[in-house]
Amino acid sequence: MTLDETKTGMIVRIDSVGESNLKQRLMTMGLIPGTRVEILNSAPLGDPIALRLRSYNLAMRKADAAQIEVSQVQ
Repeated sequence: MTLDETKTGMIVRIDSVGESNLKQRLMTMGLIPGTRVEILNSAPLGDPIALRLRSYNLAMRKADAAQIEVSQVQ
């Protein structure tokens, strides 16, 4: 499953970050394999989504989230 397919309240673990122009930037922000991510909320129209990882919250477009493979932890 990819990060854009998750639902509010889910806790997932990042398995891989797909090859894209943003890969290095996403990994610099802490989106590296093995990181636990909690899905906080999404905007009323579904884009962007709010994530909690490590010690901060992050808003991400669904198009970018579609590049990140995850698996459910809880």
